[in-house]
Amino acid sequence: MKRWRSFIRQEPRKLGKGWIIACMILSLVVLSFLKTRFCPVIVNLQGPMKANVKMLMVEDEDTETEMEVKKPICDVSGPRSDVCDIEGDIRVKGNCTTISIPKSKGEWRIRPYPRKGDTVAMARVSKLSLGSLHGDEHQPPPHCTQNHTVPAIIFSVGGFTGNLFHDFTDVLIPLFITSHQFNGQVQFLVTDSKPWWLGKYHLILKQLSKYEVIEIDHDENVHCFPRLIAGTSFHKELGIDPSKSTNGYSMLDFKELLMKSFSLGRGTAVRIGGDQVDYKRPKLLIISRKRSRVFVNERGIVEMSKSLGYDVVVAEANTGTDISKFARLVNSCDVMIGVHGAGLTNMVFLPQGAVLIQVIPLGGLEWLARSSFKEPSIGMKVKYLEYKIQEEESTLIEQYPHDHPVLKDPFSIHKQGWEAMKSVYLEKQNVKPHLGRLRNTLLEALKLLHQSP
Repeated sequence: MKRWRSFIRQEPRKLGKGWIIACMILSLVVLSFLKTRFCPVIVNLQGPMKANVKMLMVEDEDTETEMEVKKPICDVSGPRSDVCDIEGDIRVKGNCTTISIPKSKGEWRIRPYPRKGDTVAMARVSKLSLGSLHGDEHQPPPHCTQNHTVPAIIFSVGGFTGNLFHDFTDVLIPLFITSHQFNGQVQFLVTDSKPWWLGKYHLILKQLSKYEVIEIDHDENVHCFPRLIAGTSFHKELGIDPSKSTNGYSMLDFKELLMKSFSLGRGTAVRIGGDQVDYKRPKLLIISRKRSRVFVNERGIVEMSKSLGYDVVVAEANTGTDISKFARLVNSCDVMIGVHGAGLTNMVFLPQGAVLIQVIPLGGLEWLARSSFKEPSIGMKVKYLEYKIQEEESTLIEQYPHDHPVLKDPFSIHKQGWEAMKSVYLEKQNVKPHLGRLRNTLLEALKLLHQSP
């Protein structure tokens, strides 16, 4: 009893403080409950904003209202591309990599080229900075010298452009995905400009935009837009995912645009056999190469193909600036055969139901061949066959001992990196397909032409 009295005498101030704290905590809990029960929820989103999204707000038990919350303008979640979509007072200063955007918290920096995981490619792409218009009196927003009423899309032709495969998979197809929704009412802004590149593909660009491309690297104006998309959307190599594209656009829509661009006359390949009165020989295009992955026995392939009933054309894939002529040649063919390489990108010009035969060099390159051309053929409605080069059909056996890892363990070379793999299997190798085996593949292509597209 004495101890208890002693405790009370010694601790009255501590107990008083404890009761006060406990009461404060209890009050906060009650207030928090009441606020959650009867007051609107406040959502705070950081960063620049884009399109409005409606959210349901509960003000009390009987009343519901809607408030608008805006999405962040920049989507950097994709493995290949970053895309920013801004609406409002947009100002793009020529000869500058800074884009002024409406009031925002923060700044974004992106490189508008869809190969962001590739340090070699992205080192050749200019970085764009997107920041708020509203600075201070020492740095007012730039004054508009040209006002535009249509949206703008800014993209780069740096990276790996100049290679036909990369021109299409990195630039033209993503640009189609991003811009086709505007039906030509969109202004293209290009950075890292290459005038010869714009000239090469100007017929395609004219189908996508009714306006001359602005090369902003060499432009002194301040262009003002109601909306700007910086960067382009990437789905997959040489392909479009309709579930991700506006209005469900697909590779067939892109191919239709190519047909308009180059006045291509054939929508479908020849169908042979059946009860046709006027039999038309199928046309075979052999993609010839001069530096590497050359058909050593090209003449023998031509003669053998003719004996099977093909009309045969041999041509080197276009590497110049006039793409129209080669596009029309490809479109006139029913079967195209070539060794794995950028030249096979010309499959985009083949009519539906045509057959692509990819010759895969020695070196464990099936994965590369599959992602580059086999899988894209599906979306293009092009039938696909492949011919795999065996050891005795490769000129590498003349360069390396029989037991060398280049021949016996290709994946040990792959582990050394892309450059090591490329230098051996793509740059040092020519091929000599066995005519008997290749004959079977060409016969299979004829069977596919018997079927409907």
